[in-house]
Amino acid sequence: MFGTFLVIYMVTLMGNALIMSVIFLDQSLHIPMYLFLQNLSVVETGFSTTIMPEMLVVLTTQKATISFGGCFAQMYFILLFGGTECFLLGAMAYDRFAAICHPLSYPVIMNKRVFVKLVMCSWVLGTMMTTLKTTWVFSFPYCGPNEINHISCETPAVLELACADIFFFEIYAFTGTILIILTPFLLILLSYIRIFFTILKMPASTGRQKAFSTCASHLTSVTLFYGTASMTYLQPKSGYSPDTKKLMSLAYSLLTPLLNPLIYSLRNKEMKRAVMKLWERKVVFNTT
Repeated sequence: MFGTFLVIYMVTLMGNALIMSVIFLDQSLHIPMYLFLQNLSVVETGFSTTIMPEMLVVLTTQKATISFGGCFAQMYFILLFGGTECFLLGAMAYDRFAAICHPLSYPVIMNKRVFVKLVMCSWVLGTMMTTLKTTWVFSFPYCGPNEINHISCETPAVLELACADIFFFEIYAFTGTILIILTPFLLILLSYIRIFFTILKMPASTGRQKAFSTCASHLTSVTLFYGTASMTYLQPKSGYSPDTKKLMSLAYSLLTPLLNPLIYSLRNKEMKRAVMKLWERKVVFNTT
């Protein structure tokens, strides 16, 4: 298992680093669609790095322990990157909506100022919600069992060890989770309903195919992330077995960061062109 997870982690790091580097180096990709993708790659890299190194250490040393402070830090960054990704995916859906449904006014709707505001709001909202939630979780007394039946210090697993009444926190956490997960998801859903009807009205089949291709990668990413994350954070306490919860956690914390670079690069002609362009420049530089 150590070898498998190590390969997954290395491929995740290389794939997301490639996307960030290509977009940074290629001026033609300095448009909102790809700059959003660059931010998403930063989030995916952070998400994977929050969980994978600790898991690799456990698999190597067979000592599945983590300090109280380490658990606090891991939970904080899991919530930070997870929440920020929710908002970023919502912003990316709005960008696709503006580009496809209002192509003529798109440069005005999604100008540099609007793009910066959307990205900053995604990170600031993710940070605020995370700071409040994590601080509240670790303000509870933990005086009983100290074994977390999970692969990481995620909120539901840690709260099972609290020896205090957490009823009001659960209400807040559920409400906050709905705001973080369902609000961006509804924005994505409404955006793609409008996009779908706009695409159907397009006269040329080539135009429809290009529009569908542009949105397919984003929809795939949304389905992977929201599907598994919502089952973990919006489920009843006894909804799934601990093993099922671990598998779902692995899906959105490890598989999504791994697959996103493949989804966005293999399905996107501009990304493939930019990668080939940089590769050719590297080859020419090496030969000279």
